[in-house]
Amino acid sequence: MTDAEFMDRAETLLKAVEASCDRINDESRADIDNQRTGGMVTLVFSNRSQIVINLQKPLHEIWLAAKSGGYHYKFDSAKWWDSKGQGEFYTNLSRFASDQAGCPLVFSD
Repeated sequence: MTDAEFMDRAETLLKAVEASCDRINDESRADIDNQRTGGMVTLVFSNRSQIVINLQKPLHEIWLAAKSGGYHYKFDSAKWWDSKGQGEFYTNLSRFASDQAGCPLVFSD
């Protein structure tokens, strides 16, 4: 994957995370504040816990930090998968965010 391809796919992912936050806030009682700074999105939950998603352009990875730990995702031509076999990005983000928000949340592309 070229740097330009990575940036296109990564930008699509970050925009999908932001759109999911907007949808979740509109459709539920969850209150997620999402803040974007360049290639990083920070999700802040009502209990002040955070999830940070940022781009690692030199490695062509997306990094996610949650209360449960840190995860690195690589694109496999269809989806973003954890580099240590811990699952798909949106599935994991949904699980981590649900745990931190204390209610079921679904993030999608």
